[in-house]
Amino acid sequence: MLFDCDTGIDDALTLLYLASLVRAGEAELAGVGTVHGNIDPLTGALNTLRVLEAAGMEAGEKGVPVAVGAARPMAQDVHYALDWHGRDGLGDTNPPDPAGRPVAEPAAAQIVRLARERPGELTLLATGPLTNLGAALLLDEELPALVREVVVMGGAFGHPGNITTHAEANIWHDPEAADLVFAADWPVVLVPLDATHPTAVHDDWLDRLAAHDSPVARFAARILEFYADAYTPTLRRRGAVIHDALAAMLAVDPGLGEYVQRPVRVELRGELTRGTTVWDARSLPADDTRRPVKVAVGSDVRAFQERLLAAVLSL
Repeated sequence: MLFDCDTGIDDALTLLYLASLVRAGEAELAGVGTVHGNIDPLTGALNTLRVLEAAGMEAGEKGVPVAVGAARPMAQDVHYALDWHGRDGLGDTNPPDPAGRPVAEPAAAQIVRLARERPGELTLLATGPLTNLGAALLLDEELPALVREVVVMGGAFGHPGNITTHAEANIWHDPEAADLVFAADWPVVLVPLDATHPTAVHDDWLDRLAAHDSPVARFAARILEFYADAYTPTLRRRGAVIHDALAAMLAVDPGLGEYVQRPVRVELRGELTRGTTVWDARSLPADDTRRPVKVAVGSDVRAFQERLLAAVLSL
């Protein structure tokens, strides 16, 4: 798996989930790339190193390579989600500097290199804006034939947007890059807000996490305090939506989800709808030359919540 992320709080929980799979011998993390989004990509890379090291993994030049990616979108100003993730991306917990350092290779170049080195083997999991993936497609027109699958956390269809009325944050942060990804001829699984929001964890789950005294559990509980504070007005009870972890879990176990197949486009020009993901849900949809995207519309919520907690507590 090659993970492209903007390491804020839900990305951090996702890294812990992936680390648990790696340590159990159930997955290989070939690399991580970071992108603007929740936080700037350099801070995101340092956060990635911190999380992987906290999980007992070597990262950076001597372990899992962590590459810094695009610092801004393709065609608009950059925007960060500091209200949701804190000024440091980890809930203003001010963690110590990591032991490792990011590699010199840019994240988009890392995608192309690893895909070339391992044709047909990589699952590309993207949980931030898709600028690095869009840039990689522009760097290598053969890339879609080299990647096994692309799994994206992003978009919203029947569910309201979470950054504008219609748009989900990861897509809105770089609509042009997202549309490049959905237009490319590779297998894409899209995990939108429609699937992630029903998986929100609440007091009981958070309390079970906080009851464990391992260093990793304490770290996860501490950063989730900030995230839960941010989410409580939206959920109308204490809790949080750990969006990115659902995408990772569906990448590993697709049977956990429910899906529909639709070509997906991104609105690039609408005054009120820029960044909105659009599918034709009519009973007689129009013909579309794009390859259909496998869109998650639901999941086994209980299984997701229990597996994520077990993963964090296993570290």
